[in-house]
Amino acid sequence: MSSLKILVVEDDAALRQALVDTLGLAGLEVDSAATGHEAEVGIQATSYALVVSDINMPGQDGWSLLRRIHQLDPGLPVLLMTAYASISAAVDALQEGAVDYLAKPFTPDALLTRVLQYARKPGDQREPVATSASTQRLLTLARKVAAADVSVLITGESGTGKEVLARYIHRHSSRQDKPFVAINCAAIPENMLESLLFGYEKGAFTGAYTTQAGKFEQAQGGTLLLDEISEMSMPLQAKLLRVLQEREVERLGGRHPIALDLRVLATSNRHLGQEIASGRFREDLFYRLNVFPLQCTPLRERRDDIAELAEHFMAEYAPKRPTLPRFSDAAIRLLVDHDWPGNVRELSNVVQRALVLHAGSTVRAEDIVFDTSSSGWSMPPAPAAVVGDLHHDVQKREFEVIYEVLGQAQSKKAAAERLGISDRTLRYKLSQMRDQGFAV
Repeated sequence: MSSLKILVVEDDAALRQALVDTLGLAGLEVDSAATGHEAEVGIQATSYALVVSDINMPGQDGWSLLRRIHQLDPGLPVLLMTAYASISAAVDALQEGAVDYLAKPFTPDALLTRVLQYARKPGDQREPVATSASTQRLLTLARKVAAADVSVLITGESGTGKEVLARYIHRHSSRQDKPFVAINCAAIPENMLESLLFGYEKGAFTGAYTTQAGKFEQAQGGTLLLDEISEMSMPLQAKLLRVLQEREVERLGGRHPIALDLRVLATSNRHLGQEIASGRFREDLFYRLNVFPLQCTPLRERRDDIAELAEHFMAEYAPKRPTLPRFSDAAIRLLVDHDWPGNVRELSNVVQRALVLHAGSTVRAEDIVFDTSSSGWSMPPAPAAVVGDLHHDVQKREFEVIYEVLGQAQSKKAAAERLGISDRTLRYKLSQMRDQGFAV
């Protein structure tokens, strides 16, 4: 992970140092800039894996810097920070080309998770962990389908590694030197998803000040991943089906179709047969995507992978040091015996938590803390220099907003309209809220 170099852009000196310290403790190389101009100079002189920038800065603000970065280094991902958490801010950030946004205050875990998720890793060719027989069989199938250049539908519970498998397929295909572009269909409001997918011409709608290529065009020659496609609305499914059938896309407000040469992968954590039966997913789109189905196995059904995965995350998240901390036998037994409702994503969180709690060169059983709301356990108080409140992360703030709007609206449909999201996205958010213990 030391090969990842991050640029932090923040005009507040104390907060800038806190961000640098947080990322540095995770083993990342970090540069910082107090202004947009300083950031531009650094970007022209250094190859960064990610830029983390505040939006509200004197002089050149985060939006202007984002547009300038697109000119200087079009492939450089930018993660924006804002003190004003709102759906409109998220829409604006994504519309301008940011990979994501963080609403202040946020936790160190939230920051690190997004940095590691979005930082570009040009030399990273590590293969997925495959100790168990079921995972080895899955990767064998994935390598075979990678060579066939057909559409693949990857299903499985949340956190089982569906996107990891999709990237594995791309990496072993003839398109490996071309772009891999992913879009999460569940995380983006419906009225924005169409323009992000297909692109738009200048003046196509209010706010379309420039022409923007969509994800299909950005993935030309490579692979497009439609993550959680079952959350897409039925009208948009129909438009997507036509693009896949015709192998061409037309930008919103455009007059000329653009021929496409790419492979489409899709993922879902739902049972699509049931979604089709209930009228929430198009059967013809299912068969268009499901040329080759792959099923990711839950972590509880491939326990032979757990110890190696834990070591993998340890190597990824541990600060730079001569030797990595080792898991004690008791800690490994605890990990293997756990049922992992959150799958690999939960294991990643547990390892990061153990790195904070452990002392010396060994991670003990008492350093292993699981994501259970009934345990009554909470993270120790953060040092003053660490950003954010561990009890108020971005997701909780989002859930509180949804909860408040639901209490005021006359119906779920009215709540979805007020939030600026689709009914399907609201259902997905409510499901997440129930999983987190909200009484919805």
